[in-house]
Amino acid sequence: MSVLRRTARSITLAAVLCTATAPVATAAAAPTGPWATVNVCDTGDNPDTIGVRGSMPGSRASERLFMRLRVQYLDAATNRWRYVGAKADSGFIGVGSGKARRRQGGRNFTVRPPERGDYTLRGIVDFQWRRGTRVVKRAQRQTRRGHPGTPGADPARFSAETCRVS
Repeated sequence: MSVLRRTARSITLAAVLCTATAPVATAAAAPTGPWATVNVCDTGDNPDTIGVRGSMPGSRASERLFMRLRVQYLDAATNRWRYVGAKADSGFIGVGSGKARRRQGGRNFTVRPPERGDYTLRGIVDFQWRRGTRVVKRAQRQTRRGHPGTPGADPARFSAETCRVS
């Protein structure tokens, strides 16, 4: 079995736990568009864990807001980002009404570190604005730094583009 296939198989099996952080309505003025950040990365309180958090603006009270949070790893052999798999995929989760100025949601994913070396991880967040069952707007963002103070962050003001788990 090739190293790439072994690595992909082991990391696909590695995401073993997903914990939710509650959606939050915020009144923050900046930034105006959707964003995503890593707000937890392999800390003492959250070992082998990456936290992915997203924020999206509200629009109309008649719309419901949804996010899908996923984790990717950097494949060292090809220098390409690949999805970890189903265990590191929240599926679409409702984060509330479009009436709020801004909504946030997040998930923590625990991964088993490799036997040797480390994983570089990042998050991808898909955003949907829906009226009933119809998607009226969508967007996607990869995690970026610069969003300190997100709920559930560890440490409290942590915000990063990627996370290294070893």
